[in-house]
This record gives sequence, structure tokens and C-alpha cells, in this order.
Amino acid sequence: MSAATLVVRDVTKVFDLGAVQVHALRGVTLQITQGEFVAIMGTSGSGKSTLMNILGCLDLPSDGDYLLEGVAVAELGRNALASIRNEKIGFVFQGFNLLARTTALENVELPMLYDRRHRILDPAAAAEAALVRVGLGDRLDHVPNQLSGGQQQRVAIARALVTQPAIILADEPTGNLDSHTTLEVLSVFQQLNREGMTIVIVTHESEVARYCSRIIELRDGRVQRDAVVPSPRLATADLAAIQQEAVL
Repeated sequence: MSAATLVVRDVTKVFDLGAVQVHALRGVTLQITQGEFVAIMGTSGSGKSTLMNILGCLDLPSDGDYLLEGVAVAELGRNALASIRNEKIGFVFQGFNLLARTTALENVELPMLYDRRHRILDPAAAAEAALVRVGLGDRLDHVPNQLSGGQQQRVAIARALVTQPAIILADEPTGNLDSHTTLEVLSVFQQLNREGMTIVIVTHESEVARYCSRIIELRDGRVQRDAVVPSPRLATADLAAIQQEAVL
């Protein structure tokens, strides 16, 4: 049985807004094991972004437990939290968050500037390997405005990969992309998952979730549904079908 990467037990999150308390999460319990490809879904206000922030160690629960690879996150100090974010979690965002005047290679090197333990001895070589892994080995010296939206997102994925994290957390990673480019990015995620990477995507798009192997749906701060996808769609197959239609 695969080891548990993320364990969430009866987690609540309450935001105090003056005289009003907002209950964003109401007793969420779930477990994500190594090598899973999970979609977290929900409408606006369902709690999915709050859960994402907790999973990414960007925020702490009001109550309940969160363990990342067996480590109780709530017990960590500020420096330890910063280290765990840098070493254990790779982040991918909707807006790419690339530095505009910086090459793809230099953008991917950025997380290693904050590697306090200097685990990666050759940052440039690691960044190049990560870009090759996402199919951008020929774009090392390109700056973002020389890349398509899909290529920029693949640079962001390479940046998330470069520190060899336990998990990739992707927040609406295809939200700014057209349908064809969305499939290209999803095919990268599926390939990384086949190689053993644990990936969690937060999305409101059911079409995106169909490419994942498990769907966790939140509603009003609670887990409404947690289901395995028996036969996830293959992004490469759908891309090939689109290309075939274009030829015809």
C-alpha cells in the first residue's frame, strides 16, 4: 500500500471578519497517498482555496490536524514552514508567476536560491533537466514573452519540479489557457504522475477533473464527494484526435 503523503483530520478554518465569523472549512478529513493525481473541486465559497492554502503550508487550520509526510505542520515554526514549502511542495498557479525579463532557465532556478540546506549542488543543471522533462529543452534562453501560454505554464511546472518535492499543488493551472493548450499542460501532468509524482489540482472545471484519477468535491466547507475516476481521459489521446481532425 502506498505511503500517505497528505493526511487531513477534521480540519476546520474560521476567519474572523470583525463581528462576523466565516467558517471556510467544517471538519474536512481526507488522505492523499503517494502517486495519486487528485482534483479538488467546488464552486466559489466551497472552501477549496482555503484547503489549498492549508495543504501548501501557506495557512494553518483553526482546529484539526494536517500532516505532510508524517510531519505535523501546525507544530512548525516560521523558518521550518518556509523550508517545508521550498523542499516538499511545488506550486503551480493560474497566472504562471514568471519573471518577465528572466529566461526560462533562470525562472526555474529561482526556488533553489531559497534552498537553505543546499541540497541541489548544480542549480543550472537541475533547472535544465526540469525543463527537458516538460519538453522545453530547446527554450532554455527564452524569456516569457517569447513563449506561448502553454509553454509559460510548462516553465512554471518545471520550476515546481526542480526542488524534487513530495507533491505538486496546482491552483487553476489551466484557467488562462485555451482548450488545446489545456490538453498540452494536462498531458505534462499525466506524464509526471505516471513517473510517480503526487499531483493535486484545484479546479472548478469538470472537464479538467476528468483527466485526474480521483475527484474530491467540496461544498460549504465539507467534503461532498470523494470518488476514484475509473478511466481518466488521456490528454495525449485527445490531442491526437484534435490533430487528426485538423488534417482531415
